[in-house]
Amino acid sequence: MKIYHHIDEFKPIKNAVVTIGTFDGVHIGHRKIIAHIKDLATKINGETVILTFFPHPRMILQPEDESLKLINTINEKAELLERLGVDHLIITPFSRDFSNQTAEGYIRDVLVKNIGTRTIVIGYDHRFGKDRQGGLQDLLRLSPQYGFDVVEIPEQDINDVAISSTRIRNALLMNEINIANECLGYPFFITGKVIRGDQLGRELGYPTANLVIEESYKLIPADGIFAVRVKVEGKQYTGMAYIGHRPTVNGMTRNIEVNIFDFSADIYNQTLRMEFLHFIRGDIKFASLEELVAQLGKDKEDVQALMILDSPQFNT
Repeated sequence: MKIYHHIDEFKPIKNAVVTIGTFDGVHIGHRKIIAHIKDLATKINGETVILTFFPHPRMILQPEDESLKLINTINEKAELLERLGVDHLIITPFSRDFSNQTAEGYIRDVLVKNIGTRTIVIGYDHRFGKDRQGGLQDLLRLSPQYGFDVVEIPEQDINDVAISSTRIRNALLMNEINIANECLGYPFFITGKVIRGDQLGRELGYPTANLVIEESYKLIPADGIFAVRVKVEGKQYTGMAYIGHRPTVNGMTRNIEVNIFDFSADIYNQTLRMEFLHFIRGDIKFASLEELVAQLGKDKEDVQALMILDSPQFNT
């Protein structure tokens, strides 16, 4: 897959089959749409193009609203789309100037001149242009003039996408990991850099890699203990992750840590991927460090038992 970080980097191609959207999560609903554009492209000997925007439009149009949390970072999204066999991904910087284009200007300049759209696959409710005045009817009206076909995504499929995205976000915030993964079609994951912590985990017999997630908009599950799969240095391990404020030692910041089983290498400053497979328990304040250590032993047993029973159905 070729990735373009501005619409101007893209050179028009023959028989481009295009769809537009945020594709947050690249979940099973999105995959149905992607399969459709791939099928259309095959029939006309064309290539698939996904046009998405970053930053997310809400970050620009509603900068005071910090509640927006996304299932994927832009890099994670690109990786998932590539695995699905998309030919071209255009990541257009969203700005107020971009949002102020007229509907026809957007169709003429972006879809036709910049991309060379032959077929656009779009939902009935997709809006674009100044004040979001453009939509499906504008595409249908102007398609004969500009020489492209319009394929409408059925309302039910659009609703399925919206419902799935909302359900995934809510599930992660409720630590319903199994539901989130079922809707995604793969394990929810985070990607972060390993930083040096205070070594408390090592002192307790459960050394952890402390992660920092640079993208503030990345959705993080609710606090608790999780069974995870860790990918680092090209290898895969199982582990026990913790998200929380470490109430037993009166922690002040929210930490993301993982105890990687059967692993002792120095991985400071390296990038680690952590896939969430199961929720084990919520965060608890213990009366003593001894009680905490005893519970961690039980947690590890629970994680290991789940890993033995776990189905290999999810792979990313």
